[in-house]
Amino acid sequence: MSWSAAGAAEFVVRAQTIEETKAVFGQVEARDVVPARARIGGTLRQISVDEGAQVEKGEEIALVVDDKIALQLDAADAQIRALQSQLGSVQTDLNRAQELLKRGISPQSRVDQASSQVDVLTNQVTAAEADRAVIEQSSREGKVLAPASGRILTIPVTPGSVIMAGEAVARVAGGGYFLRLSLPERHAAAIVEGDTVKVGQRMVSRSANGHPPELREGRLVQVYPEIAEGRVQADVEVEGLGDYFVGERTLVWIPVGRRDAIAIPPEAVTTRHGVDYVRLAGEPDPLDVAVILGDRVMVDGSEKIEVLSGLREGDRILLP
Repeated sequence: MSWSAAGAAEFVVRAQTIEETKAVFGQVEARDVVPARARIGGTLRQISVDEGAQVEKGEEIALVVDDKIALQLDAADAQIRALQSQLGSVQTDLNRAQELLKRGISPQSRVDQASSQVDVLTNQVTAAEADRAVIEQSSREGKVLAPASGRILTIPVTPGSVIMAGEAVARVAGGGYFLRLSLPERHAAAIVEGDTVKVGQRMVSRSANGHPPELREGRLVQVYPEIAEGRVQADVEVEGLGDYFVGERTLVWIPVGRRDAIAIPPEAVTTRHGVDYVRLAGEPDPLDVAVILGDRVMVDGSEKIEVLSGLREGDRILLP
């Protein structure tokens, strides 16, 4: 890099507050992981979705068939027909008894007895129809429905499997996604709900200068009050996590403290023979001084490079 003192801009060295961040892995988690359960026992006839499919709440994802239900429906229908036949016969007897009563031939007790039998059989028909409705409802409950809108994570069964009522047919991840962080307990007092964090892109690790190529902003929404095995957990909200795999990890830079340091624009540094120099404004001529540099940091929205030694507050450096 060539320097020219004439017309060069000056930068006055000042101690600036730098936010200390720690890079940790955040794991993508779903807010709700709900099992889709079979409501009846039977044979799994078909599965309508596959792992990774997006489903809506109430959508049919599988069908369970119990062959006994068809037989129970036939038996209920036969019972209803038999009761209705008996009811018809008793109703005829009642009509005849009422007609004979009008003529004075039949006593009132016979009419009362026939009427009572009609009431009993009517109630039996009603009960049998209710029993049939229960069996019919059981047949409809063979449809396994998605309990929430979301993504199918796993389907632990295969068509043809015999399953019990209440057994999970699939697991659905819904309710949105967040990043779960696990930090050493020494940082527990430094992290605050509402802090802004930086989230790396997928499959991106820390680069040589300490920052990934691209960062997205997220917000620390919850810090859990329990420390387990020397680590504290926290949750981060960030947009766009729906494209990630549940359980996938990505780097997150979370603020854990602040300190004062000297940071200068990167263009003020030149390297010769492996030694970093900055040019101090002086009279009569500028002076090149060797400096020891640290990491690149963000200060007030602009990238600067930290100077560990070689400069002090009030120094005026020249920018090319």
